[in-house]
Amino acid sequence: MCSCTGSDQPVNMRDRILGLDRRVPLLDGRLVPYVNLDNAASTPPLRDAMEALERFMPFYSSVHRGSGFKSRLSTVAYDQAHEIVGRFVRADLSTNTVIFGKNTTEAINKLSYRLPLSPDSVVITTQLEHHSNDLPWRGRAQVVHARATPEGRLDEEDFDRKLDEYAGRVALVAVAGASNVTGFLQPIHRLARKVHAAGARILVDAAQLAPHRRVDMKPDDDPEHLDFVTISAHKMYAPFGTGALVGPKRVFLQSGPEYTGGGTVDVVTLDEVYWAGMPDRDESGSPNVAGAVAMAVAAQTLMDVGMDNIAAHEEGLIAYALGRLGAIPGVRIYGETDPTRVGERVGVIPFIVEGVSHFLVAAILGYEGGIGVRSGCFCAHPYVVHLLGLKADESAAWRKQLLNGDKSNMPGMVRASFGCYNNSEDIDRLTEMLERIARGDYQGDYRVNPSTGEYIPLGYEEPLADYFLLEGRI
Repeated sequence: MCSCTGSDQPVNMRDRILGLDRRVPLLDGRLVPYVNLDNAASTPPLRDAMEALERFMPFYSSVHRGSGFKSRLSTVAYDQAHEIVGRFVRADLSTNTVIFGKNTTEAINKLSYRLPLSPDSVVITTQLEHHSNDLPWRGRAQVVHARATPEGRLDEEDFDRKLDEYAGRVALVAVAGASNVTGFLQPIHRLARKVHAAGARILVDAAQLAPHRRVDMKPDDDPEHLDFVTISAHKMYAPFGTGALVGPKRVFLQSGPEYTGGGTVDVVTLDEVYWAGMPDRDESGSPNVAGAVAMAVAAQTLMDVGMDNIAAHEEGLIAYALGRLGAIPGVRIYGETDPTRVGERVGVIPFIVEGVSHFLVAAILGYEGGIGVRSGCFCAHPYVVHLLGLKADESAAWRKQLLNGDKSNMPGMVRASFGCYNNSEDIDRLTEMLERIARGDYQGDYRVNPSTGEYIPLGYEEPLADYFLLEGRI
């Protein structure tokens, strides 16, 4: 049984997740309980968040300046959501602000426009990053990438060299708290100490970190303080379209927002604009109040369960999975494979089955095992290419093929990623299917769709309309 053990009694997180009892159709017509091992992409919703929305939505109304009871209630709930999310990352809200948006990607893009940068500013990021913590900076500053080691950890010596090499020009260091590909935890507080000593700020993309480990921004005057943190609700069991950027108020008060309009101002004349304070000036238009409420409830639930308890449960699950996967002939795991070092990673395990396309492995797991995983490069192309050890000519060949519209041979891996509700039975289901795939024991006759790289079983008609479609059949 999967449980996260609290200080007084076990807390069974499976009872608090919506949809775990859903049976899904397989290629052979059977129905089986769905196993979700794609949590690094998006988590299912907590019942706590759903129940909170059921109570809140009958009172939902516009926030700020509405005079009716529902507006007053919604405004208080929305403001409280900011405070709870701030507590979740241990931010000092007297000097820092919580800005809600759609997700971490939007939050990092916002910071790229709101952080004062000069033409010769340098942003140091790493080879481990999700594209969302790399691409937003490329058009705003000179981006320098600290290397990864062969096994995929941050090469901290290279990081130190780059920090020294660009001394005086480094405006920001942007690092993931945990890799969405290998799960490796970054030494964020040690890096923060180095960054501050160099006179720069640090951003931690905590999208993958926050659901698995405690995020602690630390006091503003602590050398290990995290200047900016971004998180996504859809990775924290509240997939209702909200993310958050947390950082110093003074940074955002220096200038007007990149998106202007309703709610961002105190006074407007035909000639002048007086911007509102924080976070209003950076939350233009009508906000996603329901999403903010759900995110706050999810954050409070995780705090109540205890992030250390969640981490302990997931570490046991990772160790079990590494042992089971490592025993399957033909399965190669990337990143850390030592079950005794599970404290250095979150629950993300990338692997391949030798001789079988990663796209095909994922398809068989889904169609014939009822197991959801992800395959490909996980929005981290440079990192995955590095882990796979592809040579320059190999990379050039697949890029050319892809740009011509054919993804059939796109390199990649299969990624199994865990939430706090997963259990050993989920891992057993995965390993049993992988053992079958490794020996060629699967039912479907699969064909690749070159435009997507995905494999589809020949002649199979998805019974999607029996479960949910907005209209008709696709």
